[in-house]
Amino acid sequence: MLPGHPRPRALLSLATLVPLLLAPLALSLAPLSGVAHAAERAVAGGRLDWGIRSSFQSYVTGPIAGGSWTLSGGAATVGQSQFRFHSASGDYDPETGALTAGYSGGVRFVGHQQDDGSYELDLTISNPTVSVAGSSGTLYADMRSKARGSGEITESTQVPLATLDLTGVDLRGGTRIAVSAIPATLTAEGATAFAGYYQAGDALDPVTLTADTEDPAPAPTDPEPEEPTEEPAEPSDDEGEFADAVVDWGVRRTFREYVTGEIAAGGWTLTDGAQDGGALFRFPAGRGTADPEAGTLQAEFDGAVTFTGTDLDLTLGGVTVSVADGTGTLAADITASDQAQEEDLPLVTFAAEPERLAPRDGLILLSEVPAQLTEEGAAAFGGLYQPGTEMDPITLAVALDPDAELPALPDLGSEPTAAAEPATEEPYADQESVQAEDDDGGTSTRTLFAIVAGLLLALAALAFGILRRNRRAGPQTTTDTTPSEETDPA
Repeated sequence: MLPGHPRPRALLSLATLVPLLLAPLALSLAPLSGVAHAAERAVAGGRLDWGIRSSFQSYVTGPIAGGSWTLSGGAATVGQSQFRFHSASGDYDPETGALTAGYSGGVRFVGHQQDDGSYELDLTISNPTVSVAGSSGTLYADMRSKARGSGEITESTQVPLATLDLTGVDLRGGTRIAVSAIPATLTAEGATAFAGYYQAGDALDPVTLTADTEDPAPAPTDPEPEEPTEEPAEPSDDEGEFADAVVDWGVRRTFREYVTGEIAAGGWTLTDGAQDGGALFRFPAGRGTADPEAGTLQAEFDGAVTFTGTDLDLTLGGVTVSVADGTGTLAADITASDQAQEEDLPLVTFAAEPERLAPRDGLILLSEVPAQLTEEGAAAFGGLYQPGTEMDPITLAVALDPDAELPALPDLGSEPTAAAEPATEEPYADQESVQAEDDDGGTSTRTLFAIVAGLLLALAALAFGILRRNRRAGPQTTTDTTPSEETDPA
């Protein structure tokens, strides 16, 4: 301040006002000053439900294309037109809401069968991944498609298939993400991978997803001295006995739909340790012997599944799997209300060449192997299917080493789930269904910082305006009430 000139009153008042306004905020922020930013969380579980495009499904299965669709990789159906992809994995940042979640499973559409038995329309979409940042996202997928006309097959990994509109959705600060009816639009890359059946910008079915996250790993601490431990048990070589095994089989998708449909109006129950993966049943606790070099295996499993409904009462239990001479056989004890009990009845056969039994990291894994119905199996199902009918694929995992990790049961869920509601112009009216779920339910740190930032900006703007007015007035001691010719650029 120049000597002899009074201090502007406005600035004096502002200097007094700022600390008074900031004092309560400083007290509010004091307990938060030591809070670290939320650590990124790993996505470990979740599902994605998507019908791709319902009109495309109708076209494929309608009279023009005369085709069908099949599922792979543990995918399932939800409702009438939704496909469920399972077992999400990825990363989530609670601070920004950024999410990357990859799901398992696939669906193949075929139609327009030609004279040689092939299909002019042949499209597979699998392993969708969702990447979200802010109010927008992208759905990627592995694509295999046949070009129209030329019939050229194209396979691409993680094609950006659709853009996702998450306007109004806040994914920050949660531990479990759940978003329903996300509008999806076909991208240019997706239109190409879609073999030209649709154009870029066309609307696809809305996407519904969940993503479960895990607590971050604790910070490393100084390791304590290790106490002597016993030597780890060596894998047993006695008669080729293995440590553990599971077999996954869904019987047949159309059979499950028949059981729960209008005709049978029934369902199924699991006993003796069997597990329900939604699109398949797991028979656990396998024991037996395996000789990978000879290409042989004998295993029996726990668990049973009973199908009941109108004129239906069928139990499959005592499941066994045997492999020899390049062929595997799944057998079971069959109990039906209209026939005598059959023990160790061979139901399906599948390819199991010796090279497929080669272990990796102590684990034999035959994944999603196609299976065909036997004559005995056709009789067990009461003639619903003919011998040789393609049944659901089989996944067999055998742990030769006690430390080998068996694959997890796909996260598909067995509870009935309604199909997602179609998208509307205001799909997010119910914000509770689209927000990240927060455990504490309180005001977040970012909210308080936002308040402070907004107030500081407002005070800074006020101070700047006052200073500029005083600067234009200069060190004059008289007040000129005549409007200045200088214009205010603000």
